[in-house]
Amino acid sequence: MGATTAPYGSWHSPISVELVAGSAISISEAWAGLEDAYWLESRPAQGGRRTLLRRTVDGVTRELTPEPFRVGNKVHEYGGGSFLTDGDVVVVSSHADGRLYLVDREGVEAPQPLTPEGPWRYADLRLDPRAPCLAAVRETHDAADPKDHRKVVNEIVALALDGSDGPGRVLVSGPDFVSSPRFSPDGRWLAWLEWDLPFMPWDASRLRVALVREDGTLGDARTLAGGDGISVAQPEWSPSGVLHVVSDETGWWNLYAFDGDGSGLPAGPKRAVAPMAAEFAEPAWVFGDALYAFTPDGGILAAPRIDGRDRLVRIDAAGTVHEVETPFTEFEALHVRGETAVVIAAGPHDAAALLRLDARTGEPVGVLARALPTPLDPAVLPEAEAITFPTAGGAAAHGLFFAPANAHAAAPEGEKPPLLVLIHGGPTGSAWSALSLDRAFFTSRGIAVVDVNYRGSDGFGRPYRDALNGGWGVVDVEDAVAAAQYLVARGDVDPARLAIRGGSAGGYTTMACLAFRPEVFAAGISLFGIADLELIHEDTHKFESRYEEQLVGPWDGDRTVWRERSPIHSLDRIAAPLLLLQGLDDRVVPPSQLDVVEAAFRQRGHPYVAIRFEGEGHGFRKAESRRAQLRAELGFLARVFGFVPADGVPVLEVPGLG
Repeated sequence: MGATTAPYGSWHSPISVELVAGSAISISEAWAGLEDAYWLESRPAQGGRRTLLRRTVDGVTRELTPEPFRVGNKVHEYGGGSFLTDGDVVVVSSHADGRLYLVDREGVEAPQPLTPEGPWRYADLRLDPRAPCLAAVRETHDAADPKDHRKVVNEIVALALDGSDGPGRVLVSGPDFVSSPRFSPDGRWLAWLEWDLPFMPWDASRLRVALVREDGTLGDARTLAGGDGISVAQPEWSPSGVLHVVSDETGWWNLYAFDGDGSGLPAGPKRAVAPMAAEFAEPAWVFGDALYAFTPDGGILAAPRIDGRDRLVRIDAAGTVHEVETPFTEFEALHVRGETAVVIAAGPHDAAALLRLDARTGEPVGVLARALPTPLDPAVLPEAEAITFPTAGGAAAHGLFFAPANAHAAAPEGEKPPLLVLIHGGPTGSAWSALSLDRAFFTSRGIAVVDVNYRGSDGFGRPYRDALNGGWGVVDVEDAVAAAQYLVARGDVDPARLAIRGGSAGGYTTMACLAFRPEVFAAGISLFGIADLELIHEDTHKFESRYEEQLVGPWDGDRTVWRERSPIHSLDRIAAPLLLLQGLDDRVVPPSQLDVVEAAFRQRGHPYVAIRFEGEGHGFRKAESRRAQLRAELGFLARVFGFVPADGVPVLEVPGLG
């Protein structure tokens, strides 16, 4: 059958609203047992509920936390590190009440509470090798005023598995933040990370280590790595007891080992393990993610990021790096225990899957779980083109361009496609090089997409990441505009039909582009985006309470730059219509941000649509919310750019748009 000719944007696509919103699950937090594998699934059809699954060596998958239990935590508001499994011990964090629960590894008995009710949240759990207890990051909120970030306390605590420690026995206290408690294999040492405001962990953090006394208390702590201007991440002990850490002291997050000084103390000079222009870590927005693990034969499996995409490599005992050939370009949650190795991987034509690897070579040997039950037709999936383009000040920025892709459709001769410029969040995130159903939803309908790795993105080394400091609202805007203009100049897209879309920090850049460069984009879509930098600074959570000072400038003193960079004060300059989407339970970007934008637009009569989602936080997880979001986005672009969407998606009415 030949291709059907239809205008760009109006192509029929098998990547339906229902497929994107309801059929795909998400897979996270993979964990290897001695023979089994564990992971979390987020299920849109169950309101985005995350549940723990176990795959046994005989190929049977069991759900260990059936409905209505929801695994997860809100430490730092972003969570992660939500469960622990070690032998017969399985402990999970409950998203509903913040407590830890003991879970039956056969999935027969209901989860039993380990910690009491109270104002506590727990993450990043690790079992003590010498005692029936675990270490965890505990975040305590003031019971009378839980949203006051000035009263939030972050500590590392010990918790006996019989519950006798109550909410926890404090091991580490004092720093503003702590993470990654890691016991040495013999249980004699505890390593962890800590950092203080105004810094984020990727700005400046410290690796600390202390002796664990026989009574479970800690001896005097020593700083082994990190400090001013250096970020350390992912401390782990090898099976032989050598402490490793990732440090960006050379400008790249590379792996180092502390071979010790012969006294048993894990100190001495660091040894670089396979130094290269690559990132062995990523900004620690969530707990527990790992991009390296130790093999049974003394080597290391790792997933470094090089030139904006991940590789899977094996580093042998001599430090030689061997790339493992796979069809995947994104990896996360790499975990090895004994002869069992697992990783979550995705590729250009492959949605995320939980893979079992050969623990010695890293070669994939099986698929344990898939985000999509069946593969998609490659004929409707876009191919990424890595682009590097000139931007302001003689600098260069990066991105991934995806031309419209659908072998069953064609546009009328001479027509050029509209372009959707995607701005990732963080703003330290990076463009996803693997299959994205959200992205393919647009490209399969004839809308081109460019995912911009603006200066500030991770994966290109620390100088590139730091290039946004002090320049948020300027540098990112320059790069988003430059990406669109680069593709227009190449003749890839229609210069009259450029749209920009982003969520969270990406939503801020979206509105900043529309306000500060109103001549470029004809439409904007902001998902839980920031409009008022002063308001978000005063109404945010502890983890990010000083973050904007790194990105914008000092908070104390002259606030002129904060106001100049806030789109809320330049809404009268916005010419393009806007679609605004917001979860009403969002603590990261509160709904008050949308309220002030809507009030200003309503007063001006500016064309916009605002949609609020009950029961959604920072990101939409319910199937019904995702359906409404996708329909609104495509219908909005159709209304602005003048095409009729296929597959029953209605054109969205935009009041005030002529």
